[in-house]
Amino acid sequence: MLNKAYDPQIAAVAVHCTNANERRMCGFTLFSLALGSFCIGTSEFASMGILQLFSQSLGISIPQATNAITAYALGVVVGAPAVTLIAARLNRRTLLLCLMALFIVGNTLSASATNLGMFAVARFISGLPQGAYFGAGAVVASYIMGPGRGGKAFALVMTGLTVATIVGSPLATFLGQTIGWRDTYLTVALASAVAFLALWAWVPTTEALNGGPIMQELGALRRPSVWLMMLVAALGVSSIFAIYTFIGPFVTDVAMIDSAWIPFALAIFGIGMTVGNLIGGRLADAYPARGIFLGFGTALIVLIFLASFGSSVVILMLGLFGVGVTMFVAIPTVQVRMTRFAPDAPTLMGAMSLAAFNVSNAVGAAAGGATIAAGFGLLSAAWAGFCLTLAGLVLFTLTTRHSPQLAAA
Repeated sequence: MLNKAYDPQIAAVAVHCTNANERRMCGFTLFSLALGSFCIGTSEFASMGILQLFSQSLGISIPQATNAITAYALGVVVGAPAVTLIAARLNRRTLLLCLMALFIVGNTLSASATNLGMFAVARFISGLPQGAYFGAGAVVASYIMGPGRGGKAFALVMTGLTVATIVGSPLATFLGQTIGWRDTYLTVALASAVAFLALWAWVPTTEALNGGPIMQELGALRRPSVWLMMLVAALGVSSIFAIYTFIGPFVTDVAMIDSAWIPFALAIFGIGMTVGNLIGGRLADAYPARGIFLGFGTALIVLIFLASFGSSVVILMLGLFGVGVTMFVAIPTVQVRMTRFAPDAPTLMGAMSLAAFNVSNAVGAAAGGATIAAGFGLLSAAWAGFCLTLAGLVLFTLTTRHSPQLAAA
């Protein structure tokens, strides 16, 4: 079983990565994990940056086009537990390679879709590997980094995703604007092939990363604390996607500036996410709850300013940066808390964390799209995000106040 071989092997590898050559190989392993998450993040967030492009190409409205984004999120939500449980006994290295191969297939199909139905199916397939990838990646990263650094390990894997919002998504958006949105997904597929080769070359082949019985993983899902934490994350993190989904329209139709600024706005948001992720990784290991209180609480303030004054270019850009920072301060704490609730199922907990975040993706995009479609204006998406994050913070406050186990985790 993974957890029985896992802890002593973590300690061993922490000592093992001491000389220059060993540290270099450990660095390559961590880089390969982050490269895979970079590709996944680029595909996920680029879809929002090219929302207007594929909606026009497929002859659908922007609210209809958000269904493709929702389909990706649904793929993550379904795939996170299903793929992780089906592959419970697989070595984590083998699992990572299989997941990246499936991701390549999904993005290739996305590039060839000719209508919304085909495109939504392709995005669903692309989303299936994401949760399990981050779950398995977090286990491998923890194996490399050593005990007591679960928050930093998860944040490191997530760094690939946040860097994708700085570099990958804006570049993919630029490619979509210049050579076509289909080429965006083909480029992601090619980059993912490189990530596949990096994982094959640098993730160690070791029995310490073997999987365990499926019942061991399933046992974690019988714990109410796991589901409560997922609900907190699903609600609280939704404001990321209520904002990020509509960055293109915010830039062109609210701030009234040229579409050439959209990649810049995406990068600003991504820089905020990366800064927040680095802060959140440190908070998660040191404090049991501070990252969530600090992240969600300050996000509410930022969202009020964005919703009220987002027509100003300066406020819009500062608001995008602020939402990225505050939300990603909270995310590593969610992962660490879930792993503490179910230490015998670390891969599944990592996958379920990503499932919760992609419920946020679906809920945030749908809520923002609903308020816009109802005629409340584009910036109403920020108010939708505010309500969802407030609900997440209230739920977390109530559960920690009334449950000592949840408060101390």
